[in-house]
Formats: sequence, structure tokens, C-alpha cells
Amino acid sequence: PSSRAVCSRQTGLSSAADRSPGVTYLLAPCLHPAGEDAAHTGIMLFEILVALLVGALLYYFLFRGKDETLPMGDGWWGAGPRKGDESEEIHPFKIETSEEELKDLFRRVDETRYADPLEGSRFNYGFNSKHLKKVVSYWKEGFDWKKQLEILNQYPHFKTKIEGIDIHFLHAKPKNLPAGRRAKPIIMVHGWPGSFYEFYKIIPLLTDPASHGLNDEHIFEVICPSIPGYGFSEASHKQGCDSVAVARIFYKLMRRLGFQQFYAQGGDWGSMICTILAQIAPSNVKGLHLNMVAVLSGSLPVVLSIFLGQWFPGLFGFEQEDLRRMFPFVKKYFYHTMKESGYMHIQSTKPDTAGCGLNSSPVGLAAYILEKFSTWTDPDFRDYEDGGLEKKYTLDDLLTNVMIYWLTGSIVSSMRLYKENLANGLGTAKHDKLPVKVPTGIASFPNELIHCPLLWAKQKFLDIVSFNYMPRGGHFAAFEEPELLAKDIQQFVRKVEQK
Repeated sequence: PSSRAVCSRQTGLSSAADRSPGVTYLLAPCLHPAGEDAAHTGIMLFEILVALLVGALLYYFLFRGKDETLPMGDGWWGAGPRKGDESEEIHPFKIETSEEELKDLFRRVDETRYADPLEGSRFNYGFNSKHLKKVVSYWKEGFDWKKQLEILNQYPHFKTKIEGIDIHFLHAKPKNLPAGRRAKPIIMVHGWPGSFYEFYKIIPLLTDPASHGLNDEHIFEVICPSIPGYGFSEASHKQGCDSVAVARIFYKLMRRLGFQQFYAQGGDWGSMICTILAQIAPSNVKGLHLNMVAVLSGSLPVVLSIFLGQWFPGLFGFEQEDLRRMFPFVKKYFYHTMKESGYMHIQSTKPDTAGCGLNSSPVGLAAYILEKFSTWTDPDFRDYEDGGLEKKYTLDDLLTNVMIYWLTGSIVSSMRLYKENLANGLGTAKHDKLPVKVPTGIASFPNELIHCPLLWAKQKFLDIVSFNYMPRGGHFAAFEEPELLAKDIQQFVRKVEQK
């Protein structure tokens, strides 16, 4: 029998005798006009949600693309045309500088012209020039570059030519590997404006964990390459050397070193490069560990979580920490991103123009780089007179990273990676649209530039075996919180090995 929803007060149907046969009446209370509007609104919202869900299901089953993989491809980034077979020799390399280079550096430092900061601006307009003068004073009078050279050369460095350009890397092996144990290879990739030096404090925690009070169930040998155009790796001589090319170069590096399988870890550009590495060589990357994740997905779960996650967190698997980091959404994602992404727009459009002055002025370079180590470590540091720089780092460590950029003249070529990756827009590359199937671990630091909750990460990474909210730390995880990151890598590898 059919059913009919009626208002009992309007019909006056009080007994079965008053009702039409074969019809089941659902007696409902009468609604006033305001109540009717609310009911209609609720019904409309429900119908919209149902339509979105049905549309997503139809798309998934009828129109989704085939299960594709990212092709390995090939490239040549050397000057001029490709010439014959490439030598696969690996040469030892030592970081050295001349007195002439240092004299030129400090002559330029002395010729710096400063602009007075606005009253009370602190770091809200960028690097405050009052504090910049203090940093420069230490650079000239207290910074011991010869001592830092000894620290830099404590690990073995090498160079090898891949796809026409010299690739620099350090290779740190365990010094006291217990008998019968084998070290697990892990490639760790930096980003901008960092360098291989970011990993110097985490390397001993991974190669000799027992001596540093950590679990030594898994011991690693660590390979830290410099991205082409960064530090001591030669820059590409041709356009198009993007993160896919870099991932392929690093794959060839690991195979050249004799590794059939290895782990990969990264943040910033290192996160993208290692993710692509896992896409082009899934049988070689045993596990992927990231401390920064940016998923560009317009999937229905992601869209709904943005609009409804604050009120229905359990529906999207959001923890309280997710809510704290994500909402209010416009403030946490749009406004914060606008404050911190100006550099990205410049570098992804006209890197050579912006880099010209930085490549000529060491103090300008220091301000440009060190400001990121302030606000990307903790956005609240914008309100500190000194940018909070020495709350997590020493000036020796910060200036060593600046020196790597200055002495190699690599700031312009490092900035070009933004142009190569983003010139065609966000999310348009093939690797953006393909999933990652290798076991993945994510260390989510609270002060990372953009928070990616587990639900969003699952849209791209299909085998997440570890997702942990870190108690503190920001963008430069290995540099800032090496022990936290080392412990998270250890537990991730343990889970992968158990699988």
C-alpha cells in the first residue's frame, strides 16, 4: 500500500473509518511557516549531499582513469648535446675554500647598505635589519669557517656524473656495526632554502643509535645528495630539470651505489622528490618517510571535510590536533599561506631576476634565507625582535647553510626548481594525479607550513603504515628536532620490516 504524510490537525482523521482504504497515513505534527522553511532547508541539504555522493560513486566506477604508473624516462642536463656513454665513476670530494673567496665575501659584507626597519615591526615585514646587523657582526667576528669546514668534512663526500651533470652526495656508514648486522640504506633529501647540512645532527642518531640512547634495532647508512643546482651539485644547463628529473637522477645514484632496495626520506622539495622516486621505482623504494605532505586533491571526502570537519570531526577521522591545526580554515590555510608564500610566486615566475641581487650580496642572501628559518620554524617568531632564530638553532649552523649557498653561487639555480615545478600550475603534473603504493610513514609536525590530516594523505598514499602527530617542531624537522624525527623513522621502518 502507498503511504501519505499528512497533518493530523488539518485532516481531522481520527479513526480508521475516516481514512481511505489501502493508504497508510503517517500522521505528522503541523508546522508553522518558519518550521516549514527549516524543514525544506534540511531536506535540500540532504538531497545535495546525496547527489554529491552518487556523482562521486558514478565517477569512480565509470569514468576513473586506468591504473597508471609514472614512467622513468631519461634526460640530459649537461652543456651542449649529449656525448657518448656517460662514465659511472664515483670520485671522493672534499669541501674547500680559498682565502680569496673569503676576502671577497667579507669585502661585500662591509659594503652592505642597510634600510632602517619600521618601529615595532620585529619580523613581520621580513628580516629586521637591526637584528641582521647583529648576525653580520657575529659572521665577521665570531664565526669560525675553518672549524665548520672540519665539521662538514667529517663525513665522506663524493661526486658522480649523472645525466650530464656532477651530483654531490655524502655517504655516512656505521662505524661500529655489530657482527651479523646489515645497515639499511636510506636516502635523505633536503629542500629550499636548506642543504645536505640539515641532516648532520640526525645522521649519528641513525648510523649509531645505541651510542645516543636510541633503539638500535635498525641501523642505517645514510646517503644525502645535493639537489642539482643546490650547493655542490652542478646546476642543469637546460630548461625542464624538475623534481621528476631529480628523482630519476637520485634513483640512478642509489643503483650506482649498489642498492637494489632502500628507504627514502624527505621534507619540502625532498618530500616531492622522494614521493616521485617511490612512484617511478616502487619495487626499489622499500619505504617512504615524509615530514611534509601536500596533497592536491579535490576528492569528495576532502571537500566535505573542509566544510563539515569542524562540526563532525569523527565523520572524517579528525583528531583534536587536526581541528587545532586546520580551523578556522580560511585563517589557517588561506591567510597563513598568503603571508608565507610570496617568495614562491617570485621564484616560480622570475627566479633569475630575484636571484641576481642575492647572488651579489652575501648579507642580502643571509636575510633572504635566514628569515625562512625563523617563520617556518614557528610562525609566532614573527613577533620576536630577533625572529627567534637562536631558540632552535645556533648561528654557526645557520651561517654554515648560508655559506654553502654563497660559496657555490647556487642561489639562482636553486630558485629555478620552483619555476620548473610550478610554471604550469599546481596539481597539473602527471605525478600529482597518480597514487603512491609503497609503505609510507608521515611525521606531522605542528608548525609545518600546511597541515595535511590523515584523511587527505590517504587520497594519494595508499599504504600509510605510520602517521604520528609530533609534539613540537616545524618545517626543518631534521635540523630542528633530529631526535624526534630519528625515532619516528625507526618506528616506521620497524613496521615496514614486520610487514
